[in-house]
Amino acid sequence: MSGHELQTDEKPGQRAKRRAAVALVIFVLLLLAVLFWRPDDIFLWIKALHVIAVISWMAGLLYLPRLFIYHTDAPIGSAQSETFKMMEQRLYRVIMNPAMMLSWILGLYLAWTVYEFQGGWLHAKIAMVVLLTIVHVMFGRSVKQFAKDGPRRTARYWRLVNEIPTVLMIAIVIFVVVKPF
Repeated sequence: MSGHELQTDEKPGQRAKRRAAVALVIFVLLLLAVLFWRPDDIFLWIKALHVIAVISWMAGLLYLPRLFIYHTDAPIGSAQSETFKMMEQRLYRVIMNPAMMLSWILGLYLAWTVYEFQGGWLHAKIAMVVLLTIVHVMFGRSVKQFAKDGPRRTARYWRLVNEIPTVLMIAIVIFVVVKPF
């Protein structure tokens, strides 16, 4: 080894967790600052933060299956496989989980305060977000399966599964923007 730390080492993982925690704290402090100094603008800020959280969550949902595709082809126990394990775990725990939770919290707040949970489009959107959450949980189980070097699905399977978040995202955006019913 050349004296530099690898991304699969423990130290970079701890730094990634700290950076994620700092980002979450900044996110919450920003929200509290807006609530305190500009309470009339809180709706717009919550909406903006909700969109940011959703974009982060979707980025993970679209990228993680790509990692699974490449991980499937990596020999078990290889350095490449160990790197994919670390990438998958960090993406899921440090980015996707917090982004999903913030998406839900802020989204439910908006659904309650702005729309009072009224409208068929809103119910359809929430149903699609529930399905997206199920996909998220399924991906989390796959991260654990890969981490244990358990049985792997084929790359073709992951290519097909990779389309599910995209289709759900398209439906969600149409429900929110067009409000067809």
